[in-house]
Amino acid sequence: MADRTAPNCHLRLEWVYGYRGHQCRNNLYYTAAKEIVYFVAGVGVVYNTREHKQKFYLGHNDDIISLALHPERVLVATGQVGKEPYICVWDSYTVQTVSILKDVHSHGIACLAFDLEGQCLVSVGLDSKNTICVWDWRRGKVLAAAPGHTDRIFDISWDLYQPSKLVSCGVKHIKFWSLCGNALTPKRGVFGKSGDLQTILCLACAKDEITYSGALNGDIYVWKGINLMRTVQGAHGSGIFSMNACEEGFATGGRDGCVRLWDLNFKPITVIDLRETDQGYKGLSVRSVCWRGDHILVGTQDSEIFEVVVHDRNKPFLIMQGHCEGELWALAVHPTKPLAMTGSDDRSVRIWSLIDHALIARCNMEEPIRCAAVSTDGIHLALGMKDGSFTVLRVRDMTEVVHIKDRKEAIHELKYSPDGGHLAVGSNDNSVDIYGVVQRYKKVGECVGSSSFITHMDWSTDSKFLQTNDGSGRRLFYRMPSGKEVTNREELKLVQWATWTCVLGPEVNGIWPKYSNINEINSVDANFNNQVLVTADDYGLVKLLRYPCIKKGAKFKKYLGHSAHITNVRWSHDYQWVVTIGGADHSVFQWKFVPERKSKEAVHIAPQETLADSHSEESDSDQSDVPEMDSEIEQETQLTYRRQVYKEDLPQLKEQCKEKHRLTTMKKKERAPGNGVKLHFIHGYRGYDCRSNLFYTQTGEIVYHVAAIGVVYNRQQNTQRFYMGHDDDILCLAIHPLKDFVATGQVGRDSAIHIWDTETLRPMSVLKGFHQLGVCALDFSADGKRLATVGLDDNHTIVLWDWRKGEKLSTMRGSKDKIFVVKINPYVPDKLITAGVKHMKFWHKAGGGLIGRKGSMGKTETMMCAVYGWSEEMVFSGTCTGDICIWRDMFLMKTVKAHDGPVFSVHALEKGFVTGGKDGIVALWDDTFERCLKTYAIKRAVLAPGSKGLLLEDNPSIRAISLGHGHILVGTKNGEILEVDKSGPITLLVQGHMEGEVWGLATHPHLPLCATVSDDKTLRIWDLSPSHCMLAVRKLRKGESPGDEHFLRLCLLMKRLGVLGGRCCCFSPDGKALAVGLNDGSFIIVNADTLEDLVSFHHRKDVISDIRFSPGSGKYLAVASADTFVDIYNVMSSKRVGVCKGCLNYITHLDWDRRGKLLQVNTGAKEQFFFEAPRGKRQHIPATEVDKIDWSTWTCVLGTSVEGIWPVTSEVTEVTAACLSADRKVLATGDDLGYVKLFRYPVKGKYAKFKRYVAHSTHVTNVRWSHDDSLLVTVGGGDTCLMIWAHEPEIHRELRQCDSEESDIESDDDGGYDSDVTRENEITYTVKALSSSMRPMTGVKPHLQLKEPTVDERQGVVRPPVSRALPLPEKLQTNNVGKKKRPIEDLVLELVFGYRGNDCRNNVHYLNDGADIIYHTASVGIVLNLTTSCQSFYVEHSDDILCLTINQHPKFPNVVATGQVGDTGDMSATSPSIHVWDAMTKQTLSVLRCFHSGGVCSVSFSATGKLLLSVGLDPEHTVTIWKWQEGTKVASRVGHTQRIFVAEFRPDSDTNFVSVGIKHVRFWTLAGRALLSKKGVMSAIEDARMQTMLSVAFGANNLTFTGTISGDVCVWKEHVLVRIVAKAHTGPVFTMYTTLRDGLIVTGGKERPSKEGGALKLWDQELKRCRAFRLETGQIIDCVRSVCRGKGKILVGTRNAEIIEVGEKNAACNILVNGHMDGPIWGLGTHPSRDVFLSAAEDGTVRLWDIPEKKMLNKVNLGHPACTVSYSPEGDMVAIGMKNGEFIILLVASLKIWGKKRDRRSSIQDIRFSPNSRYLAVGSAESAVDFYDLTLGPQLNRINCCRDIPSFVMQMDFSADSIHIQVSTGAYKRLVYEVPSGKPITEQNQIDRITWASWTSVLGDEVVGIWSRTSDKADVTCASVSHSGLNMVTGDDFGMVRLFDFPCPEKFAKHKRFLGHSAHLTNVRFTNGDHYVVSAGGDDRSLFVWRCVHAAH
Repeated sequence: MADRTAPNCHLRLEWVYGYRGHQCRNNLYYTAAKEIVYFVAGVGVVYNTREHKQKFYLGHNDDIISLALHPERVLVATGQVGKEPYICVWDSYTVQTVSILKDVHSHGIACLAFDLEGQCLVSVGLDSKNTICVWDWRRGKVLAAAPGHTDRIFDISWDLYQPSKLVSCGVKHIKFWSLCGNALTPKRGVFGKSGDLQTILCLACAKDEITYSGALNGDIYVWKGINLMRTVQGAHGSGIFSMNACEEGFATGGRDGCVRLWDLNFKPITVIDLRETDQGYKGLSVRSVCWRGDHILVGTQDSEIFEVVVHDRNKPFLIMQGHCEGELWALAVHPTKPLAMTGSDDRSVRIWSLIDHALIARCNMEEPIRCAAVSTDGIHLALGMKDGSFTVLRVRDMTEVVHIKDRKEAIHELKYSPDGGHLAVGSNDNSVDIYGVVQRYKKVGECVGSSSFITHMDWSTDSKFLQTNDGSGRRLFYRMPSGKEVTNREELKLVQWATWTCVLGPEVNGIWPKYSNINEINSVDANFNNQVLVTADDYGLVKLLRYPCIKKGAKFKKYLGHSAHITNVRWSHDYQWVVTIGGADHSVFQWKFVPERKSKEAVHIAPQETLADSHSEESDSDQSDVPEMDSEIEQETQLTYRRQVYKEDLPQLKEQCKEKHRLTTMKKKERAPGNGVKLHFIHGYRGYDCRSNLFYTQTGEIVYHVAAIGVVYNRQQNTQRFYMGHDDDILCLAIHPLKDFVATGQVGRDSAIHIWDTETLRPMSVLKGFHQLGVCALDFSADGKRLATVGLDDNHTIVLWDWRKGEKLSTMRGSKDKIFVVKINPYVPDKLITAGVKHMKFWHKAGGGLIGRKGSMGKTETMMCAVYGWSEEMVFSGTCTGDICIWRDMFLMKTVKAHDGPVFSVHALEKGFVTGGKDGIVALWDDTFERCLKTYAIKRAVLAPGSKGLLLEDNPSIRAISLGHGHILVGTKNGEILEVDKSGPITLLVQGHMEGEVWGLATHPHLPLCATVSDDKTLRIWDLSPSHCMLAVRKLRKGESPGDEHFLRLCLLMKRLGVLGGRCCCFSPDGKALAVGLNDGSFIIVNADTLEDLVSFHHRKDVISDIRFSPGSGKYLAVASADTFVDIYNVMSSKRVGVCKGCLNYITHLDWDRRGKLLQVNTGAKEQFFFEAPRGKRQHIPATEVDKIDWSTWTCVLGTSVEGIWPVTSEVTEVTAACLSADRKVLATGDDLGYVKLFRYPVKGKYAKFKRYVAHSTHVTNVRWSHDDSLLVTVGGGDTCLMIWAHEPEIHRELRQCDSEESDIESDDDGGYDSDVTRENEITYTVKALSSSMRPMTGVKPHLQLKEPTVDERQGVVRPPVSRALPLPEKLQTNNVGKKKRPIEDLVLELVFGYRGNDCRNNVHYLNDGADIIYHTASVGIVLNLTTSCQSFYVEHSDDILCLTINQHPKFPNVVATGQVGDTGDMSATSPSIHVWDAMTKQTLSVLRCFHSGGVCSVSFSATGKLLLSVGLDPEHTVTIWKWQEGTKVASRVGHTQRIFVAEFRPDSDTNFVSVGIKHVRFWTLAGRALLSKKGVMSAIEDARMQTMLSVAFGANNLTFTGTISGDVCVWKEHVLVRIVAKAHTGPVFTMYTTLRDGLIVTGGKERPSKEGGALKLWDQELKRCRAFRLETGQIIDCVRSVCRGKGKILVGTRNAEIIEVGEKNAACNILVNGHMDGPIWGLGTHPSRDVFLSAAEDGTVRLWDIPEKKMLNKVNLGHPACTVSYSPEGDMVAIGMKNGEFIILLVASLKIWGKKRDRRSSIQDIRFSPNSRYLAVGSAESAVDFYDLTLGPQLNRINCCRDIPSFVMQMDFSADSIHIQVSTGAYKRLVYEVPSGKPITEQNQIDRITWASWTSVLGDEVVGIWSRTSDKADVTCASVSHSGLNMVTGDDFGMVRLFDFPCPEKFAKHKRFLGHSAHLTNVRFTNGDHYVVSAGGDDRSLFVWRCVHAAH
């Protein structure tokens, strides 16, 4: 039979012809060694031109499209395309991988660039967002990522003169990026007037912020900063594709075929026009240039590389050529010389010398070429064309012999006959034409038989037959030269074929995969001499197989390089080489063939490193050479650990279900029970599917795992301690080299690895986020710093971690087959091995990836275990056949037979090894496995007397071995842990059931015993007393017990052979008998002491599911089966006396009543039935009566008395078991998710409260209380464990920390309602950029309105150009500015009146020992110096600040973190971000872009100041921890379903913090990269309810204080509530502050000031005593939102936007900051002659502010929201308009009311005095302007009004002469009226002549330019023209203040923007003399004062 293995010979890539010039740029460089580096297809090429040698980098698996050279010019980075593309950084000298960067980009990597130091690499993806990513490439870590642009990016470069700055360019844009923290922030280049907005193709950075860029039109654009400074016009004739900077200057290359050199100032040096040189041609296009010294490299679109020497620039050397454009299909080899001929769609035919590696001839044809053939004498070359013709050339001089066109479709294949007489030409017309060569190619025959196009042909050696393959997959034969089809296959039997290039036929069946019938193999060629076949396919693989290969799916070796489809492959004439050609990559690869004998000698040469190794994993044939798999291993490889429901999904499920069940939660619920249970002992060890999971710790205890528990077992005391951090099955365990920490990996959707301390049982680190389904193997490195883990996903991903930091160092797909073991090399922590099904792999770390090579062994064996030996090369692995393989490096040196059956465990000692196998033998070996020193057989006979149980069978399969403390520790498949003394005796320590589910459980009626029965076919009796051991075991099978007749009768009953598992068991009431129900429908009753049979029955076919003796004497036995019947037997007479019928589904539970007369039955369909005993008659009992019946036991799960045990998620989870304690107080339940829960009985009402315990991993099958309720016993299904829990009644529990978790549904009572809390919770923060109009405007926006024609234009009157009319008067009366008018150039923020207190908290702090304070409003951080009252501002935030904190560590003085509002968390510029900055210098230290969509609502620094905690407003309320200096995210986790208000680090910790929110308090720990949290436990205090928590503070000894909505403060110790300080405040406790120096705590809340209490209190460290302070604000209710304590002073921020300093000694209050408390601030009035102004707001106050004094002078409470305010021209009166339609006039001097009036019902929008002080105009929302004559006195009768106003009034302005008024309205219309008649004026020229006293209108032709393009949703809301009449400021809905020239009649006028306000500016005004601009905010309730900077004269 043919050999089925892969061939022993192999191929080595020797040369690649070609260079990728198409669709790539800047991909050609000189390395430091003066070699040339570039790429083609999927290969990186390093070409040494002097020696004419190539080296290849083969680490990619798809087309490379980008390349960057490291500044030291040795390392190269290349990026590829693909679904999951990666970047490789490799060494151009050794062509080995240095680092792999993956898992960020999709589609491909378009550009790459190293920074100046070469530490960082930036990459740009091809995804839709063109993501830009900055890497620390050595560590494979992402430093920052951001969406790049909406369109393609063509080039990116680091600014080599400024750190952390980058520039990118592409389609119609250029962007300048700065990197800070993890944020990449772009600024778009401003093209301005000097250049056109166009596509930029390449760029280079120079010093002084200069950037040069090449544009699509051939210009060079020169940028300074972000502005276009100048252009170099016509630098090239068309697009500039490449720009390269070097010491001498810059080189550019363009589409015009020219290369230009420029000096460092971009002055031209010289031009090299390659089109004009010898080798040049028309249409040459330069894609890449590299200038070094006097050499220039040029790469072209047509795959050529030129080298130009500068001083001889007219003679470039052509050093590399290749095919270009279209596909490359034609390949032929010369019959006698080492030549290859290729022809392509680029219409050229080329001849390559395989010896010189050079192109020796080239000829251009008329048509694209599709195939080629050389005649047998080597004289003629035939070419088949795409148009159906073919041409024959003379090889010698490439002259044409003939050109024949007989077909219309492409010629795909042609071949000369071996005798040289004929040429067969196969076309896509489905036919083959035969031509006679001697008759000048006359057509002599035609083969028609195919129904599809011809793909392959071969001649027979005698030239008499031709075989063809066609596109439909048929193989046909023809007689030559006539072309007659041969149908009789007999005559073909003896035909020998001259060549074999067909893909169909028995000889090449093996090239096809077993189960596929696809045409992906394009070409094959057989080498008859060496009996090998080479194939080329669509996936870019070259494969080597044996020839012939008859069975499908043969083994092969595969070689990557071509990335996409390979179109053709041929052996050279002497079989020395294989030539392959790539379709899309235009390249020709030449492979050296290394036959078998040579490859033996070459073993010591390291094989070329590739990611896809040549020993083909994928060959999927049935491996005849692999032995049958051992049954155990087979079982194990088939285990899937998938779950229907993962615990991780429960919170979401609960939320979904809660929605449905909202109604039921209203009833008051029973509390959870007061008593609890604590895990006490577990019988069980997971050996059936895990290996090497058992170790000695430092202290000599034993650590192992079972179910979801890590167990630490003390063998002296026979006690266990438990690590309970996992929530599902643990699958693997490894111990730290110091034997103090253990790592365990579990099952889960996103499965976690915990590293925990065996002494304290605390997690040190939790690693998550990489493994799906589960973790199946892990290992620590020898130094204990690293951990390697393997996942259960389809690729068995390997991850290498720095476990303490929780950082992933590297990851890679491990193998398709299951991996059983991973080991890190103890000598070189960068190397590791994995072993598993059919493989052994050797890996080394490369950056963020791992590179693996298969171990080379003859046949692939399955490895079960592996260990490193005494040097870094030596590895020993145990196989599934019982051998030990000894490896050096990756080569198998020899094998030693060690065991019968698989070797499951091997352990290295100092001098030797110990192994264990399926044969149950432990063997000790010397250090070379030369000889076996000693063996121990695990047998019952050698069991020592102190054993804690019985050995189930001799020689159990050994799964784990470990040494220490003079003993060998052994774990078996049967779940036993044994200790073997070196001298021989064996002690059994722990045991459990074997594989299979455990269902049956019964506790003894009066002894501490229990019985279990399992699918492992055993019945066992366990001792529950402290000796904790198995007392007896019996196999449930025949022939084992003494030959009594019961047993024989049983054997007859059980006709079935084999063994039976059991499902249930029960003790008789006297404890003497034990009934066991079996899986086949039979049951037996055995003697409870000897376990011998008493009686047995077999009446049913299906499983017996429950069995029960009647109470009392135990007269009857009820036996329930899955056949839906319950049989009742009389125990004494052994007869069946009754059958209960009527159930519709299998029966799950049974209970007797106390009298033994009634049975309660539950079924699988959740039905509850009652039957009378002993006859079995069904009874109907109403629910009310059921509770009154005295049940002997309660194990049922249905009925009203237990309805509360079903969880909210009962659609997906079942409650499987229940048991009521003997005192009838506590009901214990077990469910499908592995939870054990305790309820207070009876459990009435749905969704009762409970305590819940996690220990079992999958379903809990049964729970039982012991006879005296002292213990609870539970058994697990899948985890085979028997767990014993100690029951702790209420009294002891106060002292102990409870380890249960609280119930699912919290009570709806959250402690009350508070309007402030509700507002804060429900507020949605919109991003400024998305804000929409704040006024209900209608109509067409001004910049979209069409201009109305003037009267003259309408009538067609043409005026003479020089009009004799008067010149138009000034638009605006320019008053009080003096003679010289100077325009305003800039605005500088000088003052801000305002503080964000109404919806933000904890945001006022002292700095510099109380000299300064810091707070925020809008998007500005404000530092206020208390002595000078000067403010300074941090203005880098792009949107509102929501939270602020300061770093209290002395190492970081004045470091502040602020978090802002943001859009989605897509890392773009509008994403939410946190800025960390220096409060004194305002320097940004770090920007953290985050995924908290919506915004960041809380920030807090850790104790060392290095970590920052943030909480998001996203729906998950994510909690994240950052290393803010590096900008890296340490950990992140979903916080809570509802709003979290505050999260703060404990002041003494970097790992512990507390979060509080709506019905939420959680205590968090940072472990490595994982966040672990515990809910606060309230149940320790009677009637304590979880309520909304608002604030948090800390005390010593792990005390935490949380302030609640009801005014109480909760005191917590760890996470348990220990005390409540009732009514610390009368209203919500909004803020708490812990003073670090003395531990005193300040609280602030909401309450009415009274004699005793105040809203501010200072407490002692325990919160026992307090002192209250009153804030003298005059408010009815004080509401404190922020507190901070300095030296002797307390700083308070209030809801009313005040910041107050309170002295601790004298309680004196000093108001530092005032602001409006509710907005918007609508009204703004500036004094006519002084720098003071008034503001009027929704909070019902009008306030007077003094700019020079920087403070509020006065405020008037109006009792109604105010909308507008205005000074009279003299400044002696003030008019105020209110929202209710009233207006008031005050006298300024006395603040007395001069007059007031209410003529309107809706709000007054604007109010104005006429310049002559006579009239008052009042504009309202009722679309009216009313006029009042002030000379008539204060009764204010309306004298007139303006009618026909189309919408509400916005702004009004009087004319200078008081005769006209202009009104701007909500319909975007400006109207002019006469005063006081109210007559409208429509004549445009009349309007044009008016001079206005003021201009505040946003409408009118004069100001169209203030409307921007972006105002489609939002509006310009307010405006003001300066008193000089030269400038105008506007405010808009985006919160921007803009400065324009006035007038600005042109659309989209140029302007300057000033940021700082939140969305919606309401008003803006110049103060007198144009000294200042005041702007008023809508959303931010703040007033900004900007200083005007006037232009110089």
